[in-house]
Amino acid sequence: MNDKELTHDLLSSEKQVVSSYSTGITESSCMNLRNTLMNNFKTAQDLQFKVFDTMKTKGWYATKDAPSAEVSQLKADASQISTELV
Repeated sequence: MNDKELTHDLLSSEKQVVSSYSTGITESSCMNLRNTLMNNFKTAQDLQFKVFDTMKTKGWYATKDAPSAEVSQLKADASQISTELV
């Protein structure tokens, strides 16, 4: 397994870990457990970003910026949904 494959595998694993912590947080009724999961979630998220950023820097993960109009529309949609939920 070369560095690119290993890093891609690590990124996939970290995405799964972040997803699992997220599920645990939303389904936990114990505040002590929830706080522990939230701390672990943050750590996993930070590591996932570092792996992603490394891959992007090395050209192993291509990204593109979203058009400004699309970003503005999504922000407006999210704001409206948030208002409706309150």
